[in-house]
Amino acid sequence: MDVSASGTFGPLVSAGPALVWVIVLAFVFIECAVILGLFLPGDSMLITAGIVLAGHQSGAGHVWALSVGAMVAAICGNQVGYVIGHRTGNRILARKGGKYLNYANLHRVNILLERHGFWAVLVARWVPWVRTLCPLVAGAAKMNHTKYTVASTIGAVFWAPVLLLIGFYCGSFLDRVSWLMPVVLGGMVALLVIGTGIGIWHYRQEMARPPEEVAVEEVLD
Repeated sequence: MDVSASGTFGPLVSAGPALVWVIVLAFVFIECAVILGLFLPGDSMLITAGIVLAGHQSGAGHVWALSVGAMVAAICGNQVGYVIGHRTGNRILARKGGKYLNYANLHRVNILLERHGFWAVLVARWVPWVRTLCPLVAGAAKMNHTKYTVASTIGAVFWAPVLLLIGFYCGSFLDRVSWLMPVVLGGMVALLVIGTGIGIWHYRQEMARPPEEVAVEEVLD
């Protein structure tokens, strides 16, 4: 990494792209596969990762490779979420008075899948809380697996790579101003760390609430 070009931001300079890979792949998979993903700042994480890579000499190669990796992680996460939902039968354990994992949100996703099917899965990729609940509800609702897989795969292709590349090219612009890159990057990383911490805290609070069974209506082909 050319430190003089992007200013000094020690921890990220020494960490290198490897840490970015680990964080991105973990976040993307978790957000698409399990309930914890409801509380993680996935979109901002992808943009921040792109900005971080823009400050590395090998960033261009890494961001394109990571785009493919993140896309695969999202596809795999979607399949895991679908299988988890499918194994619940047609009943999902929500939380009474929960912020996200509640009857109302599960019912909304169920209705979206009933009315719009393929397109609901495709669009769900861009709505944070729906992105996590959609695979779970689709599996519980016995949505056609092939149709679900095609829609979720197309969504993954246009989600993670797009946000990573937006961050990368914005970072390339910021990198031209020596003082601007570390200021913006430091702020975004701080917000990401704080947001993740708050998200995990909210997750623990949510899961501590009394469970509530929500019946999911089957999605007809």
